[in-house]
Amino acid sequence: MKVYGTATSAATHPVLMVLAEKEHEAELVHVSILKGEDKLPEHRRLQPFGEVPVLEDDGFLLYESRAIMRYLDRRLPGIQLSPADPQAWALMEQWISIEQCYVSSPVWEMVRSGPVYDIIRRSVGMELPPPPDAAGVAAARSTLATAFDVADTTLGGQQYLAGDTFSLAEVSWLPYLQYLVASNGGDLITERPNLARWWAAISTRPSWARVGHVLEEAE
Repeated sequence: MKVYGTATSAATHPVLMVLAEKEHEAELVHVSILKGEDKLPEHRRLQPFGEVPVLEDDGFLLYESRAIMRYLDRRLPGIQLSPADPQAWALMEQWISIEQCYVSSPVWEMVRSGPVYDIIRRSVGMELPPPPDAAGVAAARSTLATAFDVADTTLGGQQYLAGDTFSLAEVSWLPYLQYLVASNGGDLITERPNLARWWAAISTRPSWARVGHVLEEAE
């Protein structure tokens, strides 16, 4: 089994996290986004949109991180990260959708305004838009505040987003919150007590400590 991506990619992180939770080894084939390797013809033969990650499993190719994490949860033995109960499963899917619709994009607006973006700008293969202005950052924070308020209320009555067990909902949120913290947005988490408690618990899981690496230098 191979994963084409990079250890500091928020898109690759959910795949690596599921593998770590399942205690399964896969070869990480480094595809440098900062050098533009994801846009090269040889990579586009694996991923026609020129993105990471891609999973190769005995000749089976799959791309899109949320699809891959769901596949690996069903494919591999070990801890189950999708609840068996239909309602808990539906709630997990709801929170994955919330991450995709209301969290990941505004987080990247925050990243583009912070220190991680300065590292990306020093990488030779990147063509980047300018950082957002103050109004753009304020809009991103407002969108995140709404999503985080909803999550904080939910987490006031249960341990995890979908109920009382860690699930793919947490896996999908982890990378973006990690990059938010690295981009001067951690106050959006810490000022909400239930969200802060949840974040402290999931961000210190041994599996995340192994795979949750934030970009620290240009390539």
